[in-house]
Amino acid sequence: MKKGLNSLMALLLIIGLTWIPIISVPSAQAIIEPELEKTVLDIIRQHPEVLIESVQAYQKQQQEQQKQFIQSFVSQLATHPQTIIADSPITGPLTQKNILIEFSDFQCPYCQQAYETVKTFMDSHDEVTLVYKHFPLSSIHPQAMAAAKASWAAGEQGKFWPYYDALFMQQEKLGEKLYLEIANNLNLDINQFQRNRNSKRANLAIEKDMELARQIGIQGTPLFVFNGQFFSGAVPLSTLETALSP
Repeated sequence: MKKGLNSLMALLLIIGLTWIPIISVPSAQAIIEPELEKTVLDIIRQHPEVLIESVQAYQKQQQEQQKQFIQSFVSQLATHPQTIIADSPITGPLTQKNILIEFSDFQCPYCQQAYETVKTFMDSHDEVTLVYKHFPLSSIHPQAMAAAKASWAAGEQGKFWPYYDALFMQQEKLGEKLYLEIANNLNLDINQFQRNRNSKRANLAIEKDMELARQIGIQGTPLFVFNGQFFSGAVPLSTLETALSP
């Protein structure tokens, strides 16, 4: 009986994995074959436990893939950090022996709290390299993506970090007026700033960071990766100090 259920589970998993991409894409015009649909529904009705087992098997597979990706990520960060840093903004020594990666959202209140902590930490540790990765949570923070694009555009003129400071220090004022005001205060070329923040390159750069965050399994902000350790939320200063210690 167990062997039969395993076979059914395998069949349902195969069918399910071919079915999911079709029904999950809103623009897809494909129609599920009636025979395929009937087969799936018959299996579910006769053996509902198979559905549960197949979903659990799929989740386990996804978790294992994520675990392997995280291991690879941490390994690369230790041995070939530039592959992880890529084109992201950095501040601190180029030796990159102690790397603090920040996945953040300019409209996130916890990120603003963490900003103060990170600033204090970085002011005391010139041996640490800080790397910023964008992870705007647009579904709950309507200005997060616009702020991310504006900061990226400032970075194209070598002013990411002062723009970053200004956004977090004036988080309650996020909006078009502030983005242009900061750009003017930093003496940016406004025409270039406007072109860059509305460009495909800005979209691609931010999406690249977001995809990395999704592969790691990040669901909220801020998240920090420091010397191979992961910390979520408004991390205390003492936690960063401990992670830096050998």
